[in-house]
Amino acid sequence: MLTKAYAAASAGAQLEPIEIERRELRPHDVLIDIKYAGVCHSDIHQAREEWGKAIFPMVPGHEITGVVSAVGPAVTKFSVGDQAGVGVFVDTCRTCDHCTQGFEQYCTGHASSTYNGTEADKVTPTQGGYSRAIVVDENYALHIPENLGLDIAAPLLCAGITVYSPLREWKAGKGKSVGVIGLGGLGHMAVKIAHAMGADVTLISHSANKKEDALRLGAQHFLLSSDKDQMKAAKDSLDIIINTVSVNLDLNHYLSLLKLDGTLVLVGLPIEPLSLRTFSLTGSRRRLAGSQVGSIAETQEMLDFCAEHGFGADIEVIDAAEINTAWERVVNSDVKYRFVIDASTL
Repeated sequence: MLTKAYAAASAGAQLEPIEIERRELRPHDVLIDIKYAGVCHSDIHQAREEWGKAIFPMVPGHEITGVVSAVGPAVTKFSVGDQAGVGVFVDTCRTCDHCTQGFEQYCTGHASSTYNGTEADKVTPTQGGYSRAIVVDENYALHIPENLGLDIAAPLLCAGITVYSPLREWKAGKGKSVGVIGLGGLGHMAVKIAHAMGADVTLISHSANKKEDALRLGAQHFLLSSDKDQMKAAKDSLDIIINTVSVNLDLNHYLSLLKLDGTLVLVGLPIEPLSLRTFSLTGSRRRLAGSQVGSIAETQEMLDFCAEHGFGADIEVIDAAEINTAWERVVNSDVKYRFVIDASTL
């Protein structure tokens, strides 16, 4: 079947309208009519080949929400009319140790990225959510709760789960102090989710003008990272820090904020390698960790959690004709806090 989409024809090219082919439904497939697609900075990195060689033409987008319009004959998890979503991957090998333990996001076999990847056959390119429809195996689709708007839910499929997973893993909650570095697409969701979990939240930023929004979103404290006195006073005060920014920070500057046995988790993806002094870790038995999105089960848990607490992402809805301008604004950090494409305008 053919569907309308926006694609980059080559590395760095402007996105333009295109028609792409979606496969006919297999027994366990669902067809989702896409209503909204979030714009993630990783879309830009991949379309510009900043993370390595890519597959073109490329239809980006892995923050996808819509409505199920058809199901394969063996589908049991979805019905026509259900709200549904698709995140960062659309299939995994299903047999490696990680997959069988429920950690599909760390599949060591063949994982099929939602775009700029290949299907299970390792040949057919995947195409993402900047399109009108997508076909996906029911086991890799998510239920969007009815009380969660499809527009504000779209960024949860990447930005939301990327921060929810480490907050859950390192047990953010009542009695824990959580620092969030950066107030962008990921950072604003980390503040909301950590606050909803019951943690004492500190937004850490080099920009003083982020304070008002940080407090509005649920942070109890604001720490200006460029202020030496503030940073010194906050030493040894945090249990967990989630670093959401994709620039090369001096990690030593932030590790000193951790308590004994505290953990700094990297979820932002800077292009250049990071460096740190060993003493920044050994002095208080601190940990430096990384985290990559979440499993299907954990992503569903996150969606249900956000619906239960009555929030999604802070978004700016755009038409398809605005995508290229929106990308430049993302690069310049000029969005509060996630662009979402209205797929009906494609």
